[in-house]
Amino acid sequence: MAASVSDANGSAAPNGAPGSQTLARGLAALQLVATSPTGLTVQQVADDIGVHRTIAYRLLSTLAQFRMVAKGEDGRYRSAAALAVLGASFDNNVRQLSVPTLRGLADELGTTVSLLVAEGDQQVAIAVIVPTNVFYQLSFHEGSRAPLERGAAGIALLATMPPRPGERDLVPQARQQGWVITHGEVEPNTYGLAVPVRRRPPSPPTCINLISHREDVVVGGRDAVIKAADELSTILS
Repeated sequence: MAASVSDANGSAAPNGAPGSQTLARGLAALQLVATSPTGLTVQQVADDIGVHRTIAYRLLSTLAQFRMVAKGEDGRYRSAAALAVLGASFDNNVRQLSVPTLRGLADELGTTVSLLVAEGDQQVAIAVIVPTNVFYQLSFHEGSRAPLERGAAGIALLATMPPRPGERDLVPQARQQGWVITHGEVEPNTYGLAVPVRRRPPSPPTCINLISHREDVVVGGRDAVIKAADELSTILS
């Protein structure tokens, strides 16, 4: 709480260094957002670290500029992709740990698979793996973004979060069954299958996504994707 960072009157941080107060407050704000499953408003952060709302807003805006947090349409701040990168360094790099499983899945099914995380109201691809022995395949760049409410991956990511007012019917359905299939929501005539990867906070919501122009490939690959997601849940836990 506020006493562990600085008091409401602006006293120095615990180590007494004059220049450390802003850093301490920023780190405290980052930690609060990262450990909140539903995100936090500016006022909630201000109350928790014991500062004026204006100061909390400046701290969160700076963190957002560095993509550590992202502001959603509901006004709440949540963990963002740059924080996932730091987290990946802590657990020996999420992408590197995930690639062997994703590679095996892509080659087994003969189609592109990816690992995505939620960043605010967007989904971000942090790993994209194409099959090695297929002449033609769909693909997209790592770092690609799409709205969180669109496509199988976005729905799977939302399914790992607490229910939101007005969410699509597919989201609670995905929560219940553990997977979701969509068609043409991100790219025309493309099928998507996504399965959440269970991770502990403060790790961002994560999922495996499979894409193909062929419905039979997506439907037939469901069990393999579920198995791969379970494997990554264990590896990344």
